[in-house]
Amino acid sequence: MIVRKSPAEVERMAVAGKVVADLHEVLRESLRPGMSTADLDEIAEREVRSRGAVPSFKGYRGFPATLCVSVNHQIVHGIPSPDVVLREGDLVKIDAGAIVDGYHGDSAVTWVVGDGDVPPAVRDLVERTRAALWSGLRQARAGRRLTDISAAVESHALAHGYGVVREYVGHGIGRALHEDPQVPNYGRPGRGPKLSPGLVLAVEPMFNLGAPETRLLDDGWTVVTADGELSSHWEHTVAITPDGPWILTARSDEPAWPSVDDRLAPGGAVPHVDAPGRR
Repeated sequence: MIVRKSPAEVERMAVAGKVVADLHEVLRESLRPGMSTADLDEIAEREVRSRGAVPSFKGYRGFPATLCVSVNHQIVHGIPSPDVVLREGDLVKIDAGAIVDGYHGDSAVTWVVGDGDVPPAVRDLVERTRAALWSGLRQARAGRRLTDISAAVESHALAHGYGVVREYVGHGIGRALHEDPQVPNYGRPGRGPKLSPGLVLAVEPMFNLGAPETRLLDDGWTVVTADGELSSHWEHTVAITPDGPWILTARSDEPAWPSVDDRLAPGGAVPHVDAPGRR
């Protein structure tokens, strides 16, 4: 069942989204070679709770941590560990969620650890997956269909020969972390439920440098590429409003996107959630 939110509920979700956005800002500044994924998780729990929020993931279906941290060929749902120490050039995917007043925010990023040289193919994978996310978000408008988002995301993967993960998809979000509908990162446009104000979605492309197939590790959580190639994952929570998409988890480091409308990009750059003109 698809649950649409009232304008007041969307406002409350924006508060949770801001907690997640701020958390990612802190984690990006903290990220460095030599720290463990457990170090990141410790920072995350402290930051979330200091803002009066509760981690969305910790305890969810038994998940043991505040963050999902997935490194290199790990795609999603990596469990933070003191034994996983980040090295220069590692590709780290950080997925974070927070609950405020019963409402969730959810967002994921992919960063390269350190400042060293990284092969262009790796940089391209990260940036093109991020661009695919924003193409999908641009389709999150009243009157369009769910798979308009999916097709916009997939077009970036097809243009560059990336594998699109199919077993794991985006989702509705609200009082539950995962709600209907599912949001695939592939498919033909013009299908699925019609988008309407009050629908809130987590859009999250996952592109592999190699084939799309995945494998679940013995820990029951960590998903890796079946061929061992690198993977990139980006995610934002977006509300469909009468005035267009409202990116509830947008940060200050979002890329310039001059082709979008003023709601998403006043002055030609994508704003963070508290930027002027976001409403």
